[in-house]
Amino acid sequence: MDNEKITVLVVEPEKNPYAKEISSGLSTLQHEVGGYIQAVYPYEELVSIICDEEAKLKGSELNRVLRDEDGQIYDVVAGTFLIVGLGEEDFTSLTPEHMKQFKEKFNTPEMFMRLNGKLVVLPMETERAKAKKPSVLQKLNDMKGTDAPTGAKKPHAKEER
Repeated sequence: MDNEKITVLVVEPEKNPYAKEISSGLSTLQHEVGGYIQAVYPYEELVSIICDEEAKLKGSELNRVLRDEDGQIYDVVAGTFLIVGLGEEDFTSLTPEHMKQFKEKFNTPEMFMRLNGKLVVLPMETERAKAKKPSVLQKLNDMKGTDAPTGAKKPHAKEER
């Protein structure tokens, strides 16, 4: 079964998830997540999260939170992870419906901060949104350009001596 190709959803930190066709073999799954795999079954659907079981211990970048039915955070997945389908005895391709469902679920990258001893999770702007909005640095540079007097530059105090 190592050579069977399956279509999975890849979820990387700070990126939008994407579909990828990979081999279903253990070595490929380990390569995709960057370590020994751990399968987690947090959903009623026949899917699994495949992640690096040592990602948090290795200090991998936090990726996405897992929430309970009430929307409360109960865990954080670190590092790249995969969403795969579940067959009777092995991992399978995601159905088109599950691909769409979990792509939407994990579509917004998240950023993490510690505030007063608590973990704060915020949605991260997508690259498209970032590209449309000027950065704070760009705004400051624009302000300097429009507010600066149009004359000769004043020398610094050391240059006057």
